[in-house]
Amino acid sequence: MISLVNGIVRSINSDRAVIEVGGVGLAVSITGPTSAQLHLGSATQLFTSLVVREDSLTLFGFLDEESRNTFELVQTVSGIGPKVALAIMGSHSPDSLSRAIAQEDIKAIEKVPGIGRKGAQRLILELKGKISDLGGAERVQSHQPIWREQLTSALVSLGFSAKDSDSAINEVLATYAESGVDASSLDLSELLKATLAQGRRS
Repeated sequence: MISLVNGIVRSINSDRAVIEVGGVGLAVSITGPTSAQLHLGSATQLFTSLVVREDSLTLFGFLDEESRNTFELVQTVSGIGPKVALAIMGSHSPDSLSRAIAQEDIKAIEKVPGIGRKGAQRLILELKGKISDLGGAERVQSHQPIWREQLTSALVSLGFSAKDSDSAINEVLATYAESGVDASSLDLSELLKATLAQGRRS
């Protein structure tokens, strides 16, 4: 699964962006607020969710991990697919959605395109008590440094297996350690280049 994309913004629309990663342009579905934060030609990082269908692979991207996790959570509600979930994230931040659900504010949720009164009631019923506990649980449980998680995700998105990614990263870390360099202090793009070169050699 592609869970993180680091690259250069090559195209921006209100609902989609193209991010170049290692010479490959990835089309990512985004919200209007996310689109407004991106800048053509600039480096960006998006937390992503890959939705697989019989006839398509669609990548959805968010500026922070909590938004991505909330997007995935709302899809557990019956009747809500990725398009409606993206519309929800375009209308609400994780905090405002959590607040609307906790306060059973149906009107606030009804404002989302594609969500009627029954949909809003179902969202409140099925998510109350769940969404407030969201927000970084994955990071707390992880024993890996965040930069290594990001590096692994980038390699996997470029076609490496998890095993090959881990092996290439370990080789690069060992090389830096022999030179007395702390890899965690380096820029992620520099680490990615070194790891890609190591992966091609091995």
